[in-house]
Amino acid sequence: MRTIKLTLAYDGTDFAGWQRQRGCRTVQDTLEDAIEKITGVRAPTLASGRTDAGVHALGQVVCFRTESHLAADVLLRALNAILPRSMAVCDLAETHETFHATHDARRKRYRYVIHDGRIRDVFARRGAWLFTYGRLDVNAMQRAANALVGTHDFTSYETTGAPRKSSVRTVHELTIERGRAGEGDFVSLEIEANGFLYNMVRTIVGTLVEVGRDARPEGWPGEVLAAKDRRRAGRTAPPEGLFLLKVEYPRTDEA
Repeated sequence: MRTIKLTLAYDGTDFAGWQRQRGCRTVQDTLEDAIEKITGVRAPTLASGRTDAGVHALGQVVCFRTESHLAADVLLRALNAILPRSMAVCDLAETHETFHATHDARRKRYRYVIHDGRIRDVFARRGAWLFTYGRLDVNAMQRAANALVGTHDFTSYETTGAPRKSSVRTVHELTIERGRAGEGDFVSLEIEANGFLYNMVRTIVGTLVEVGRDARPEGWPGEVLAAKDRRRAGRTAPPEGLFLLKVEYPRTDEA
């Protein structure tokens, strides 16, 4: 048996999330269908983490085991030939037998995109939150976001439903920028951490947006963090603006 590691990009708009669900079209089922067509065997896949319905990925890491003797480059081309246009395998290699895409992940980086222009961008609706409540103050959002960097209990930014042993996470970086040279109608938030709670990124975005539209003071996200109460935070931002950018592992995993 060989262990295969691949990096997957997908537009999550038309999927009910990563994880297989009865009666729903999911990224996991679609990928496993393609692997089965090529190798003749259904191979269960493991991802670095689940993405919700409507959430996208540029660098989702997936692993599976197979008895197929197809070379890595052949398998990559074959998968991309039959996967839907909303999915693409960006990289594929044989890796160590013990590699686990979920448990071995050490850092993840997400991007959240907001469009706050006066006129909605009809071509951005699948990949951004079309924010229609006025121009956001990106500088105020960044100052507010600084309180969330570091090791904290993020209970206030977690939607219940996915029990964890601990709600403590370390946010290594959280940056908010507007386009190039501070211009344009797109705001991009990037956050990197050693792990994320359920809906953590989208709740952080929804909370910081309240600061950006001058509905809350800059110190409010820090107060929400200290409260350890989800009811104190802002709304959960919609899924279409969220992208899993990359996942980092502690060592080189190629065999």
